[in-house]
Amino acid sequence: MGSLKFIGLGLYSEKGMSLYGLEKAKAADEVLLESYTNMLPGLALKGLEDLLGKRVKVVDRKYVEDGKEILSSASKKDVALLVAGDPFVATTHVDLRIRAVKRGIPVEVINAPSIISVAPGAVGLQNYKFGKSSTITFPMPYSDVPYDTLKLNRSAGLHTLFFLDLRAEEKHFMSVGEGIRLLMVMEMRRREGVIHKDLLFIGVARAGGPEQFVKVGRAQDLLSVDFGDPPHAIIVPGKLHFMEAEALVLFAGADKDLVERNL
Repeated sequence: MGSLKFIGLGLYSEKGMSLYGLEKAKAADEVLLESYTNMLPGLALKGLEDLLGKRVKVVDRKYVEDGKEILSSASKKDVALLVAGDPFVATTHVDLRIRAVKRGIPVEVINAPSIISVAPGAVGLQNYKFGKSSTITFPMPYSDVPYDTLKLNRSAGLHTLFFLDLRAEEKHFMSVGEGIRLLMVMEMRRREGVIHKDLLFIGVARAGGPEQFVKVGRAQDLLSVDFGDPPHAIIVPGKLHFMEAEALVLFAGADKDLVERNL
């Protein structure tokens, strides 16, 4: 009997996996690298293969979503699926895990940091004050879900974390500026006052890595900021605790007067 191991790589490079994850990946008979749900700015395939001492097969969305070859291999040998961030932020991997369990294939999960856990700390916001998160998708097809999510969270004074759409196989990654523009378009369509001129936005780029970049400001302030290479995310703070306000000023260079309007 084989096994299927889901191993998180963290947010920056192949060195982001835990020592336990590294141990399990080295011991696996087959190592797969999922390449489509996210990207690691510092990942090098050769560096990963050198670290593990074995070949790593890069697999695409169709291969993972179909899952037949993965499950067939895992029924006979130990298969490690390496995933950017934490393995189960992406629902595709949950589906694959369910199918493996139904087939009686032993499954092990080795977790790692994800944007959900890292972004709040990067800017000094309290994790328990975050509400529902949402993905701002490319506008085909158009979705108002991010607007509704922000409306719900703001009504409760909660922070909102927005994931930004990406098509890794096409090397197409949404930027902070694009995400903010799409939210502004939603406001123009809906006109419910969810987004206003003094609303704080926080752009986060390459979270969790040595080139992490964070900037706080109003929508119009951030549209002209170059956040550099992906991946990017956006946080819209809700009602701030005084310590969160101080952290935004010290950690992210926020304007003190603007931040204090959100206390």
